[in-house]
Amino acid sequence: MNDETWKIQYKQWKYLKPYQIQLIDDGPKSQSQSWLLNSMWGEWMDLKKLNLSEIPTNDIPSRTDPWES
Repeated sequence: MNDETWKIQYKQWKYLKPYQIQLIDDGPKSQSQSWLLNSMWGEWMDLKKLNLSEIPTNDIPSRTDPWES
C-alpha cells in the first residue's frame, strides 16, 4: 500500500480541521504530532474495515466546526 493512499482516503472520509490537514500533508514535527497522526491512521484503518470506500463521498454529511464563526 502506498503511504499517500490512506491520507487521501482519510481526508475524503472525514471532516478535518485545518491543522489536521496540514499535519497529514506536511508530516509530524514533534512526538505529540506523531501520536496524533498515528491516531488518525488507526481511525482510517477502522473506517476501512467498515468498507466506507464503497460509499460515495457526497452522501457523507459534512459538519461545520462550531468554534469557527
